[in-house]
Amino acid sequence: MDARPSGLPTHDVPEPWFPTDPRDEHADGLKVWRLRQSRFFRFLYADATEFFVNFRGTDVYAAWPDSSTLEDTSIYLLGPVLGFALRLRGIACLHASGIAIGGRAVALLGAGQSGKSTTAAAFAQLGYPVLTDDVAAIVERGGVPYLQPAYPQLRLWPDSVALLYGSEDALPPLTPTWAKRGLDLTRHGHSFPGEPLPLAAIYVLGDRQGEGEPYVEPLTGRERFPTLLAHSYVGYLLDRTMREQEFASLARLGTGIALRRITRGDRPSDVFRLCSRILEDCEAIGCIASPTMAR
Repeated sequence: MDARPSGLPTHDVPEPWFPTDPRDEHADGLKVWRLRQSRFFRFLYADATEFFVNFRGTDVYAAWPDSSTLEDTSIYLLGPVLGFALRLRGIACLHASGIAIGGRAVALLGAGQSGKSTTAAAFAQLGYPVLTDDVAAIVERGGVPYLQPAYPQLRLWPDSVALLYGSEDALPPLTPTWAKRGLDLTRHGHSFPGEPLPLAAIYVLGDRQGEGEPYVEPLTGRERFPTLLAHSYVGYLLDRTMREQEFASLARLGTGIALRRITRGDRPSDVFRLCSRILEDCEAIGCIASPTMAR
């Protein structure tokens, strides 16, 4: 499939923008160039899938080889490409999942494979709507941060599916070539918010230690901004201007909401205990836990 933008100047010299960053699970073999004359960024993945994003982040074009499918391409599109387009619009993005509790949003922050999506899926089983997975876009309205809903799907590794649903085959694969499975948030009694919700709290999924109960502690003033910055989504793609915008947004975010660290036990099966602990803390800061369905 070839949907490159028409009229690209053949003499538009591509300027290198970014080398592969091993921290991003979707960025293996990714290269990005800026096409100054045509005013596009060009993304090229190792499998020859490519995207063109205009400088405003409003138009995205894609092309992929015959060996790939639309579903394969959407994995890239809904990850780094979408994240970068949002950054071009001046929207701060965190590497987080988001859930709705009592009409407000809660973000689950963490490193890759820290359990963000698994915890969000457990909340979905408990009846709480999921707003976003992986890319958490935050906009400000009247000085209040709001978490934007993304697309109605959670992407889970097979072991997480087996843990939550009894078998990794309980959910369909995202594509025939990717290991992750997809949870459709519009079916089986789940609900998906259609509007942004005010962000009440961010929980950082921290270290796993022994078999004790999960416990929550507030981040100190010195920890707040560096923690948010460390979990910026596609932060490595930002230029100086976008970085300055991000610093300002994260500084305001770090002073305006509850920001907690959660230490957990070693057993993945304790995910529902983790949910309970988050709900208890949410109630303490004014989020009334009200699921849309019983587990």
